[in-house]
Amino acid sequence: MTPEEIAALYDRIAPDWASARSQALTERRWLDRFRAHMPVTGRVQRVLDLGCGAGRPMARYLAERGASVTGVDAAPAMVALFAENMPGHAAVKGDMRSLDLGETFEGLLAWDSLFHLGPDDQRAAVRTMAAHAAPGAALMLTTGHRAGEAWGEVAGEPVWHASLDPGEYRTLLTEAGFDVLAFVPEDESCGGHTVWLARRRRPADLPPEG
Repeated sequence: MTPEEIAALYDRIAPDWASARSQALTERRWLDRFRAHMPVTGRVQRVLDLGCGAGRPMARYLAERGASVTGVDAAPAMVALFAENMPGHAAVKGDMRSLDLGETFEGLLAWDSLFHLGPDDQRAAVRTMAAHAAPGAALMLTTGHRAGEAWGEVAGEPVWHASLDPGEYRTLLTEAGFDVLAFVPEDESCGGHTVWLARRRRPADLPPEG
């Protein structure tokens, strides 16, 4: 499936997907770690949620703890649901491969979204994340636990997933200016998600040239 076909699928099934989305927040422990690594600045901590879906429960959890969340999704119906569920927060129809908001964020989240892109598109998405990361920003994303492709099901419809090798993800993140803080493949405490947590290096963290 192409990214455009996947976006069209999620646009079509958005209400069913949102009603079936678990609100148990098994992601809470990871969200708390993510929040703990976001830098404290003179402004409200801002989070860019790439592939935001309907915004519940993850974006809402962050917002309830003081974050300003910008939700980005390629499916217009998901953007509309995010706007409805997250009043006062920005909702943007956009493509994580080429997004350019002209601003940076203290936190970047790509949960269950990156793996809907092919390998080259995932590499482009990591560059997008780097371009929107403030110095010291926290980045959290989920991937597959090994390289390959797989088919799953969402709202009764087949959907395609892809993953790079974990070693390549680590290299991509490092080259994009992030330090990997944690990598847990198939975390049983979080529904089997493979989770990455990283932090954007600050200028002072960079090694001297020469």
